[in-house]
Amino acid sequence: MIHLEILKEQLKMYNNSVKKARTLYFSNLISENKNNPKVLFKTIDILINKDFTKSSMPSSNAACEDFADHFMGKVNAIRSSLSPVQYSGSNRSPALVLPEETLGSFVLVDAEMLGRVLSQVNTKTCLLDPIATSLFKTFYGFFESELLNIVNCSLQTGVFPSACKTAVVRPLLKKSSLDPNTLDNYRPVSNLPFLSKIIEKSVATQLHEFLNHKNILEKYQSGFRMNHSTETALLKIVNDLRINLDSQKLSVLVLLDLSAAFDTVDHQILLNRLRSLVGLSGNVLKWFYSYLSDRDFYVSLDTCSSRIHEISCGVPQGSILSPILFNLYMLPLGDVIRRHGVDFHSYADDTQLYIAVSPDDLEPLNTLLNCILDIKSWMAENFLQLNQD
Repeated sequence: MIHLEILKEQLKMYNNSVKKARTLYFSNLISENKNNPKVLFKTIDILINKDFTKSSMPSSNAACEDFADHFMGKVNAIRSSLSPVQYSGSNRSPALVLPEETLGSFVLVDAEMLGRVLSQVNTKTCLLDPIATSLFKTFYGFFESELLNIVNCSLQTGVFPSACKTAVVRPLLKKSSLDPNTLDNYRPVSNLPFLSKIIEKSVATQLHEFLNHKNILEKYQSGFRMNHSTETALLKIVNDLRINLDSQKLSVLVLLDLSAAFDTVDHQILLNRLRSLVGLSGNVLKWFYSYLSDRDFYVSLDTCSSRIHEISCGVPQGSILSPILFNLYMLPLGDVIRRHGVDFHSYADDTQLYIAVSPDDLEPLNTLLNCILDIKSWMAENFLQLNQD
């Protein structure tokens, strides 16, 4: 009995120490990042929603196959339901003129640049990685030259390694309040090999430099851009609404949402856009063609998995390049909206349309409705589906 009492006392002391250490850790983390919303939101999410995104379905190969079929079936249903239509008359986009300055080749990576890339890439380990990412980073200096050779070989030849094109998809519950037994309530998140992330990050760095230098990105797109965030989007929209209010006008706001937007991106349309709107050419364009083609995935739940399925469209959620590729895919949408004189702001695939209306003049509402119709036509033309719900 004496030994049992001693054990209980020691366990109590241990639990109190762990609790204090945990409290101190998160207190310091929040204090040190009080001006970093990304870290703050992530920390709060960890504290209050630690496990809700995990599937509560029984893990089995059959369940994984059901998820894989569901995800593929949803994308196929969306694409088959859309009949791409061409704009006519004033709605048609003007003839594209190829950019004068293009990005035709990548700058090869040196040891210093590779070190920066490794420090910036998330340490999450993929099931396809032969060793843990943290261990890889620890001993990376011993095979730095080999890694440099792999990365530079991909950049120089315009070929993305086929071994990096398989994604491990994990179903994540969209909201904690949703029924975990309904497949529609999950979104597919891709986990890719660490080597894939290193090569993607090397490409993304150079692509961002080119886009910023040429000022190509949409002015009113706040998603996945440096010095832009949900905060900047909110500030812009709220300020515009207040200006309307100061002018004694009402504001009509329409929120547009897309269904499985990243997953229905058409590869050929995206490649044409990268060439004609962005100005990618030569080995760079070849590299993106290689990156998008011949991809596949399988669904994993705990120790179970589905068979491998081919991917013919979409950009992999969870990858480094997919957010910027999606933004570039959406580039023409801004011009479609601007033709109607409607104010807008976007964050990734979410777009807010708003217009000032005088109480005695409802004509702007017709303008807004016509704008929405044109947007819907443009979406169908680009295999994107507005979420009517």
